[in-house]
Amino acid sequence: MSKILVTGGAGFIGSNFVRMLLLGSDHEVVNVDALTYAGNLENLTDVERHQRYAFVRGDIADPVAMDAAFAEHRPEIVVHFAAESHVDRSVLDATAFVRTNVQGTQVLLDKSRIYGVRRFVHVSTDEVYGSLGPWGYFTEETPIQPNSPYSASKAGSDLLVRAAVHTHHMDCVITRCSNNYGPYQFPEKLIPLMIANALEGKPLPVYGDGRNVRDWIYVTDHCEGIRMAMEHGKAGEVYNFGGDAERENLFVVKEILKLVGKGEDLIRYVKDRPGHDRRYAMDSSKARATLGWTPRHTFEAGLQRTIEWYVQNRPWWERVRSGAYQDYYAQQYGRR
Repeated sequence: MSKILVTGGAGFIGSNFVRMLLLGSDHEVVNVDALTYAGNLENLTDVERHQRYAFVRGDIADPVAMDAAFAEHRPEIVVHFAAESHVDRSVLDATAFVRTNVQGTQVLLDKSRIYGVRRFVHVSTDEVYGSLGPWGYFTEETPIQPNSPYSASKAGSDLLVRAAVHTHHMDCVITRCSNNYGPYQFPEKLIPLMIANALEGKPLPVYGDGRNVRDWIYVTDHCEGIRMAMEHGKAGEVYNFGGDAERENLFVVKEILKLVGKGEDLIRYVKDRPGHDRRYAMDSSKARATLGWTPRHTFEAGLQRTIEWYVQNRPWWERVRSGAYQDYYAQQYGRR
């Protein structure tokens, strides 16, 4: 059993990871989250009273707050999810992305070194690799060539982790994943946005011609990969996780409409995002060979499960859309 500090554990992927640890292991979990707009404690209502769970509200870019969290809880492992991650927001203003993703990562590395953390797992993204043509795949050896302010900030954080390994001999691993989808994803991202709009009969906005290709991975498959990298990864190594599910955005949108019983007349083509990468695809052979990892969900099965979850949990995403979810912290802890 280890004490694991998870940053960003109230977010989409982080909350699924926290739940997996609490229900599928004997680890203690300390969830550190600033509860910005994408942090939602309602994601963890089913485990928030678990005896091996603690929540700390804190900004990872605040050295004083992080020093207090590390001093109180003395984690043995840090799994770092916390990040500003929405590309559209980074195009409008990259300031928060640099602060959280770059400065915040360095603060965590500093505190991990000071307090003797034995392993630091940095959760990154395939977007640091840039854009692919119609053929080929990203491997762990692919040069980093980010094309958006978001991906540039994540690439910067990756390089800081690499530097910590080589300068301070820290035990760090980096994971990079393709596009996640599944329960509890904030409905500004493609799949939950399209599901929610379709269920409400609202237009479904599609950037450009909709032919941009992404490799989709179901969130619990990604979380399982992170756990395996945490437990069995080699210090200083990078591990790619993909779902072997390349799909054009337009195909994904049409599939959602079909599965919820709505017509394609709801599709609206909108002006393309600046610097929109055309294609991502991950080669996960290293993780398969060295960690024994493989995705459990096909895209079709995962999408069906995701739609069913959003149908059955409509109050959750309606509260997110209205902003009411942000009152949950005050209700539970008596302050904001």
